[in-house]
Amino acid sequence: MKKIRITKHFDFESAHALYGYDGKCKNIHGHSYHLYVTVIGEPIEDPESPKNGMVMDFGDLKRIVKKEIVDVFDHSVVFNGNSAHKELANTIKDNAHRIILVPYQPTSENMLFDFAKRIKVHLPPKVSLHSLKLYETANSYAEWFAGDQE
Repeated sequence: MKKIRITKHFDFESAHALYGYDGKCKNIHGHSYHLYVTVIGEPIEDPESPKNGMVMDFGDLKRIVKKEIVDVFDHSVVFNGNSAHKELANTIKDNAHRIILVPYQPTSENMLFDFAKRIKVHLPPKVSLHSLKLYETANSYAEWFAGDQE
């Protein structure tokens, strides 16, 4: 088998607050997130296919990630819906702001578990999600690897 990994980079802006956290991140604050999505598979070997030689069309990967992640999280405020932040979220939402309530503490680590679930179900057959890397700041990031989830 000759497997190849391809990676696409995405950017989005989002704010969050970490309920119960013992530092500054308990306050609402924002990040310029950089997400790297890597998939793995065998390049298509069909001279009749317009995707010949590709693991997956970069445009198709872009469409999936844009719809499932970027369009959802960009310029939104993310709160843990299982915390007292739910009340704050409702107040902010009532003032016409984009709010996302997630069933987890919205850390980069937990966001990657969520992103992996959202992306995997849309990948073509024989293409797998290999890894995700999410930069929260220029020098702080979290990584998710499919091989670590087994």
